Amino acid sequence: MVEYEFDADLHLWDARKHDSWTFVDVPTDVADEIADVAAGVTRGFGSVRVEVTIGRTTWRTSIFPGATTYALPVKAAVRRAESVGAGDHAHVLLRLVDV
Repeated sequence: MVEYEFDADLHLWDARKHDSWTFVDVPTDVADEIADVAAGVTRGFGSVRVEVTIGRTTWRTSIFPGATTYALPVKAAVRRAESVGAGDHAHVLLRLVDV
């Protein structure tokens, strides 16, 4: 598996009036490399399947391309298990699943 490690801040994105999501932005240098490596394995909306570890918690999800980088959603169960939320800093280990 191709893997990347980085530190990033968690932030909120208000998707709808009563709904918000917590994300980590993948650093742009890492995002550029992922875009090159995963060019043939992207899924809907240009997403890339990944396995992620923050702290002691590992889960599978997808990263989604934005204007300048990929957005990594951090689900509530992970945030609770690792006691992190919007505005907190996290160390992220990200592995590309289909590459």
